[in-house]
Amino acid sequence: MAGYQQIFDPVGGSLGWSALCAALPLVTLFVLLGGARWKAWKASLVSLAVALAVAVLAYSMPLGQAALATSEGAVFGLFPIVFIVLNALWIYKMTEITGWDAVLRRSFGSLSGDQRVQAVIIAFCFGALLEALAGFGTPVAVSSVMLMAVGLRPMKAAAVSLVANTAPVAFGAIAIPITTLGKITGQDPADLGAMVGRQTPLLALFVPLILVFMVDGRRGVRQTWPVALAGGLAFAGAQFVTANFISYEIADIVAAFAGALAVVATLRVWQPSDVLAARRTTPVVAGGSTATDASEAVLRRRRTGEGSALKAFAPYLIVVTLFALVTSGPVKTWLDAHSGWKFAWPGLHVTNAEGEPLSALTFNFNIFNAGGTVLLVAGLLTAVLYGVGVRRTAGSYADTVRQFRWTIVTVMAVLALAYVMNLSGQTVTLGLFLAQAGGAYALLSPVAGWLGVAVTGSDTSSNSLFGMLQVTAAEQTGISSYLLSAANTTGGVLGKMISPQNLAIAAAVVGLEGREGELFRKVVGWGIGMLAGVCLLVYLQSTPVLDWMVVHP
Repeated sequence: MAGYQQIFDPVGGSLGWSALCAALPLVTLFVLLGGARWKAWKASLVSLAVALAVAVLAYSMPLGQAALATSEGAVFGLFPIVFIVLNALWIYKMTEITGWDAVLRRSFGSLSGDQRVQAVIIAFCFGALLEALAGFGTPVAVSSVMLMAVGLRPMKAAAVSLVANTAPVAFGAIAIPITTLGKITGQDPADLGAMVGRQTPLLALFVPLILVFMVDGRRGVRQTWPVALAGGLAFAGAQFVTANFISYEIADIVAAFAGALAVVATLRVWQPSDVLAARRTTPVVAGGSTATDASEAVLRRRRTGEGSALKAFAPYLIVVTLFALVTSGPVKTWLDAHSGWKFAWPGLHVTNAEGEPLSALTFNFNIFNAGGTVLLVAGLLTAVLYGVGVRRTAGSYADTVRQFRWTIVTVMAVLALAYVMNLSGQTVTLGLFLAQAGGAYALLSPVAGWLGVAVTGSDTSSNSLFGMLQVTAAEQTGISSYLLSAANTTGGVLGKMISPQNLAIAAAVVGLEGREGELFRKVVGWGIGMLAGVCLLVYLQSTPVLDWMVVHP
């Protein structure tokens, strides 16, 4: 099969016209999702078709190569991303069918009966811990159903979880986005982590305040700002200190615990004047249904919240313990050496403009140390702990797959779209077009990361797409390469909330499949507002005003 060499200005030799064509898949995606209110899986498939048309007709990519790029992206969407989220949701579903979700709800409620405070504890602090350990949509999935369990309406629970999943994303999944960025660009990942740690903490300061505003408007901010501010300050401070002086890989873990402890400590000495209590009294099950096959004892536990808080939280303690085990010491060393299989995607032959093969052509089937595998083991241990029989365990997994089926289609389509745009050269065209801004590019550099995550749903994928672009732009403009690379990561975290795959995940787990467009409209304003703030921060860091904040290796 004929190979393909990338070209970045295929339309009349003009980068501008080429960028206009390259933007068509993204414009189609956002218009269909946000304007026409299409379902995410339909919008993603149509946008994929547009990307294929642009690749073949405008970029002259052979149809066979474009099809193979589609297949690799779709499989990558299935593994590791869908594999992670399915297993995370399955664990939560088992807490539902056994009634332990009610005990967990009571445990969070014992800290505070106020929904605004619970939003900070669950979506921001607990969600950050899940992001640190698993990433790839897990915190959005779990936080959304937990917020519903404490009384938030489905749409609000999903929106709050999406917005909360911002500041932790850069250091998510044991900081894999930053580690990947270092490998791609040849920069020191520790220094990159330190630079990111001088940007994302400023987001963390404001996110809890935004969350309480989303739950209860101005009254919520006025009545609960001490808790929100305490959680944000502790999280931001811990993230900065850990990323700069300890280890960037555990920045989110430390920050999540610091934020939670600060909230709990604040509640010991201060309580909101009015409590926004939960209105829901019936049990919540992901997907919008209630359990009907539980025993009387389970139903009683669901209603009263009887049981050990430690046992209710045990599945997540198991997850934390297993991830700690597989990411450190001799276990990590052994797993890295026996992680699975790496192989060139069959038949796919794409080179860059210099004729060098692209790293994206290698598929890493790291089944043994994949986050989804860890969650699968955690799920099996949870089933044993809660006494769920083999039949009900398998049945709950099948129910999870059935509930998640259209989200699986969305995730695979979006990743296929990303691979087609990346391998054909469309994404690089867009980035090079932005880099023409010269010194003002610092103001726009976070936008590249934002676009990358908005399309792929992954800060890791965005860094893979645009990491070298940011370094090249730094060389052309004289701006610090560490600053622009970090800006790609930090800007990217704000694209997470509008990514079709994350919108689909959030909508699916709260039973609102088909309403992803409505969810998009609820969160897009917050994302763009915070992105503008990050753009201003990065620009000032490129000038003498805030140059003192930049890492200079």
